[in-house]
Amino acid sequence: MKILENVIANKNLLFTDASTGASTPVGTLYRSLGLNPVEKGLIFLYNDNQVPSIEVLLNFYGTAHAIAVLGQKLHPEFKDRLETEYRPKYIFDPSRDEVQGYSLKEFSETVKIFAKEDYQPEVTIHPDIKILLSTSGTTGVPKLVKLSDENLYQNAVSILQYMPILETDVVPLNVPINFVYGFSIFTTNCMRAGRIVCTDKDIMQKAFWDEMEAYGYSTLGGVPYLYENLNRIGFFRKDSSSLRYMTHTGGVINAELRKTIFNYCLEFEKQFFAQYGQTEAGGRMAYLTTDGLLEEETSIGTPLHGGSFQIDPETDELLFLHTSISGGYANKLEDLSTYAQPKVLHTGDTGRRGQNGLYYITGRIKRIMKLFGIRLNLDEVEFILKNELEGNTVVCLNGNDKKIIVLYDNIEIDPEIIKETIKNKLRINPQYVRTEHIASFPLSQNGKINYPLLQNLQHENI
Repeated sequence: MKILENVIANKNLLFTDASTGASTPVGTLYRSLGLNPVEKGLIFLYNDNQVPSIEVLLNFYGTAHAIAVLGQKLHPEFKDRLETEYRPKYIFDPSRDEVQGYSLKEFSETVKIFAKEDYQPEVTIHPDIKILLSTSGTTGVPKLVKLSDENLYQNAVSILQYMPILETDVVPLNVPINFVYGFSIFTTNCMRAGRIVCTDKDIMQKAFWDEMEAYGYSTLGGVPYLYENLNRIGFFRKDSSSLRYMTHTGGVINAELRKTIFNYCLEFEKQFFAQYGQTEAGGRMAYLTTDGLLEEETSIGTPLHGGSFQIDPETDELLFLHTSISGGYANKLEDLSTYAQPKVLHTGDTGRRGQNGLYYITGRIKRIMKLFGIRLNLDEVEFILKNELEGNTVVCLNGNDKKIIVLYDNIEIDPEIIKETIKNKLRINPQYVRTEHIASFPLSQNGKINYPLLQNLQHENI
């Protein structure tokens, strides 16, 4: 277990409960539950980024069990479907008092886990499967990505080649660890940093900033929507003295916001790492340093150490090669008996390589629409609008290849500016553009804007 071995080797690492301030050394936390290391099965860990969730994760990581790390706020109906399909041996879910067919077993004063009554293993779980994470674009019952300890370790080691983590760093778990980016933040910092602060707060809550001041957070991580919100609340206008660097993944940041972040980093001597990654590759696949924020176009940078990109000559799809590529998907219990790691990951993104050696995402294969025969990349339309609207958040959807639907959440935006921008930049008649104000954008569990949900909600209005 290379990940756990390296975490344990970081002997000064502490885990702190943000709400109480109580801290526990890693040497105590990872073996607190008295588990049998050779016991094998499947545990569902419904995570809330609190200390008990982390305690369960570290303890079970040191056993032969496979661990499905899921969001504690997952809809009860989805939980029921998953548990019916996979029939796990253990379920950790502090949000429930009972689970049918399971008995609640007390492992410690703070950790209680549901154990399946009369458990009988139905399949032999492949020994390479260590962690199961749901794909970020999942709707309905999650499709689980099968990740090995080696996948996660190789990805972490590659990230540590460029990530400036210090043994004095204090790291908040503000990104859920059931999201692969959050899991990656967790593993890399557990291997190098000095303190992990377990919190369920987010940046839109005053309590988060109180905690940041109290503990002196060294870093922040998030998806573009988080940084758009930080800009909206004026975060980049003043210094946060303890903060050394910020990281991001989950989509590109628009040009206006990139300039704002660059100027903030320059003025207050911070670092920013824009990153690109997918669950299927263990987290992070490419990175761009602070200076890259001034690129005229939005770049994902260069592949991380040990990885490489290729561009499919027929489809322009970006292909990724690295030892962190996962062993496939699981849609049902029987899928856990196999683990087949491909040499190349098909990202589903279209891309190109610039003369400067940097890589650029040009869109999603599924985010392409044809408006009366004209091929449009909806991601590119969004970038154009965001830049014109000074970084305000907009979402572009396909109106059955008959209209571009543009949603915006800032009531002060003049919808005519949206239509005029599309007319001037793309030569599209405004009659083929529909604008709509939305009170707030629905988010998926990983904090990204929930595009599938928005698209489904629009069908009745198209």
